Amino acid sequence: MFPFFFDSTMVLILPGMALALWAQFKVKSTFKKYSAFSSRSRMTADQVARAIIRDGGLGVEVEQTRGDLTDHYDPRSRTLRLSDSTYGSSSLAAIGVAAHEAGHAFQHANGYLPLSLRSNFVPVANLGSMLGMPLFFAGFLFQSGILLDIGILLFSFAVVFALVTLPVEFNASSRAIRILSDGGYLTEDEIPAARTVLNAAAWTYMASALMAMLHLLRMLILSGVLGGSRDD
Repeated sequence: MFPFFFDSTMVLILPGMALALWAQFKVKSTFKKYSAFSSRSRMTADQVARAIIRDGGLGVEVEQTRGDLTDHYDPRSRTLRLSDSTYGSSSLAAIGVAAHEAGHAFQHANGYLPLSLRSNFVPVANLGSMLGMPLFFAGFLFQSGILLDIGILLFSFAVVFALVTLPVEFNASSRAIRILSDGGYLTEDEIPAARTVLNAAAWTYMASALMAMLHLLRMLILSGVLGGSRDD
């Protein structure tokens, strides 16, 4: 059981861990930096989000949700939720985040395929995240190749979800910048600040995908699928 936690393959996930820590620092520090700069229009993030939704003809509600940077769009209820740090703020950072979430609403309305795939994949991805590692560990504990394989299969769902998330998030950010510029919600010299905030946030998704892939690679090596050391 102990090689699952302490062995040479641990080195594989160190780059992912380093990138994840850096990405978290990057997004928080960037958001904090540009939270100090208010937009010239003085419109708040929730007002911008509602204006974008209205101008786009989308039947989407805008609500406040608890937390810090917990902003998200829920396609099931067609609701755009802005966190405490975003909702009601007129900062360039908050407006950039609100526009990003509005970008997801447009993806949903336009039938953007990667978003549909991600939304439909949530149940199996959650299952993989919750059960993949425990079953893999049980396979080590009981020396069961079947449990190892089931654990790998389930965790693979979480990896696929992380990879599908990348184009969804990148596309939403691209839409956000275009909307903010074309709609006149931010001036030309304010756009780079919003873009910087969204680019920083993108690193968190890339770090998450890298971590998932490296964990899966480690599981494949430890199970003997890679390297041909499986006894059974």
